[in-house]
Amino acid sequence: MTRHLDDLDVDGRVVIVRSDLNVPMSGPVEGLASIFDERRIVASVPTIDTLRKRGARVVVLSHLGRPKGVRVPELSLEPVATRLGELLGAPVSFTDEVSGPAVQRAVDAAQPGSIIMLQNTRFDRRETSKDAADRQSLAGEWATWADAFVSDGFGVVHREQASVTDIARLLPNAAGLLVDQEIASFSRVLTDPERPFVVVMGGSKVSDKVAVLGHLLDRVDRILIGGAMAFTFLRAEGLQVGDSLLEEDMIPVAEQILADARVRGVETVLPLDVVIAREISAEARTEVVEPSAIPVGWKGLDIGPATVAAFADDLAHARTIVWNGPMGVFEVAPFAEGTRGVAAAIAGSAAFTVVGGGDSAAAIRKLGLDESAFNHISTGGGASLELLEGRTLPGLAVLEETP
Repeated sequence: MTRHLDDLDVDGRVVIVRSDLNVPMSGPVEGLASIFDERRIVASVPTIDTLRKRGARVVVLSHLGRPKGVRVPELSLEPVATRLGELLGAPVSFTDEVSGPAVQRAVDAAQPGSIIMLQNTRFDRRETSKDAADRQSLAGEWATWADAFVSDGFGVVHREQASVTDIARLLPNAAGLLVDQEIASFSRVLTDPERPFVVVMGGSKVSDKVAVLGHLLDRVDRILIGGAMAFTFLRAEGLQVGDSLLEEDMIPVAEQILADARVRGVETVLPLDVVIAREISAEARTEVVEPSAIPVGWKGLDIGPATVAAFADDLAHARTIVWNGPMGVFEVAPFAEGTRGVAAAIAGSAAFTVVGGGDSAAAIRKLGLDESAFNHISTGGGASLELLEGRTLPGLAVLEETP
């Protein structure tokens, strides 16, 4: 059984917290990169603050980007440590090492209620090594000076890494508040959803979502499909789709998904109209046409207004909604309205709503929608996708083990 923060005795003890502070960074300011989107930092605050107030000596581990075992100055966590301290209203000491004597000295000098952040764990090649012995050696170094481990980085729980799984096997462990919230939200929609249960699927590729669709077919009442992946389904229905993005090798898979849905009584709703252009550009000339009327040389880049209205009607009657993937190229203004309209419909529904992180969460922020209007916006795109696929996530499974 997974343990929780209340199950750990932390007063005066050294508690390692694995957060996911892998935030988008923009150009350097005074030699350090600056934070472009701090949502994951904000999400990490409740667990760290709770431990701090209970007298723990908190040591935060995280990665940033993919430095592949070498020091990359622009991927330093130092600016993240500064911002975390501002959000906590408490100092966060930054140690420019992942392990070793400097870390040991910082931990030995720490007082109850203090917070230390170590350097990017992926600066050490052992963090992501495929060799378990390598990962265990790094985790073992951390465990020599720590008393407990808290897993609060949902965005990495689908990974076998030293700071995710190996350290959890060496110390008394528990799920953090964020991971608890993520588990509870996905468990609610996957095991006991209130019906009607509607899933909104978008994004570019059927291949990225086929396992999710297969796992959800026995659980949902209706699937609304937008984004570029819709064109593979439309082609499976026998329509020509111009120069729209198409996965030719996934057409038989799309046909099978549509057939399986019909057998199970699940309604699959495809776009009624699409916004087309010759190019992806803010200045592009656009038209709205039925999917069957996309000319050669033009490509579908968003769902059209009739589709938004139809999707909104279905969403208005839902009691549970899961959304994963944008409806179009929302980053470019002429192709953002489909995603905006569907997101607004989800936000305005009376359903329990879960957004699967990744591009969907990014779209909510970019389009200026109220995040509080959604019941849960996941902080882990890859992890949430694997949960929706029904897979066992190693970073969660390890919390079921001893110690």
